Amino acid sequence: MEFEGETEIDRLPIDLLANIFVLFNSFTDLAQARSVCKKWKQGVKVSLACRHNLSFGGWKMDDDSAARIVSHAYNLKNLGIPRSRWSCQITDAGLLRISSARCVSNLTSLSLWGLTGITDEGVVQLISRTTSLKHLNVGGTFITDESLFAISRSCPNLETIVLWSCRHVTESGLVCLVGKCTKLKSINLWGTRVPVNCPTNLLIINPALQIKV
Repeated sequence: MEFEGETEIDRLPIDLLANIFVLFNSFTDLAQARSVCKKWKQGVKVSLACRHNLSFGGWKMDDDSAARIVSHAYNLKNLGIPRSRWSCQITDAGLLRISSARCVSNLTSLSLWGLTGITDEGVVQLISRTTSLKHLNVGGTFITDESLFAISRSCPNLETIVLWSCRHVTESGLVCLVGKCTKLKSINLWGTRVPVNCPTNLLIINPALQIKV
């Protein structure tokens, strides 16, 4: 039975709507779709739960919007929250909220590249939940050895890490990281302020490690 004023798209089941919304790359478009009606709002929610990859690169996001989207992405494996030309305004408060999302323990890839508004406080809280992580990019942030110690404790499967221009990490943190993350294959130390003999010392611990300096 067709109701007066009902359109073809209004009769689509939520699962089919969700499959359409999964194709949306614009978070602005998703927000607009979400506001159309309750059915579309549910469709957007289901579409987020279907995603394995999510990146906020190129979008102006704040703590509230980023945390809300991630909280619905139950099956997420790869999460990117890099700095963008629109200045992604993510802080420790956002990372703390994201850390409670259901998907975090299943993440295999995480990028926080260039987020100057975050510190060890938010990174440590988030990293403590990412026990499946294999690839991590925290380049261009102000993290210290405190974050490296947390990574060493929580990420036994880590294979690659980018510490590009992390000028507050020291050799002590790196030795701990390489010593405990035994599956580590690659580490990017370009722009750090570690001693010139640090790469050699790391290779003593893990001779197969690829080090970019």
